[in-house]
Amino acid sequence: VQLQASGGGLVQAGGSLRLSCAASRRTFSNNGMAWFRQAPGKEREFVATISWRGFSTYYADSVKGRFTISRDDAKNTVYLQMNSLKPEDTALYLCAAARAAAAPIQREEYNYWGQGTLVTVSS
Repeated sequence: VQLQASGGGLVQAGGSLRLSCAASRRTFSNNGMAWFRQAPGKEREFVATISWRGFSTYYADSVKGRFTISRDDAKNTVYLQMNSLKPEDTALYLCAAARAAAAPIQREEYNYWGQGTLVTVSS
């Protein structure tokens, strides 16, 4: 099973990026999906999650109102639209698939992880 994240890059503060996470070898249409991020020297932290079919979404307070998570199950892909980016959003962004259909925020509830895509926001 592979989760391939893409779309990261260098952007100025206030800019936007759209991350994608494509799954291969199996479908995750019945699983919750999420984005986490890890900045250098810091713990991995929850960013956003979406349940199966997109019934529920949850966001970290730090990104609420700026980031939007969505999914296209026909393409087996999850997206993270990031607007109004700040330097503190700089991190490696990783996508993950949950054990079940819900949208948990705990890392322990996710058992498939991609390698991540790097987002750098300059001031």
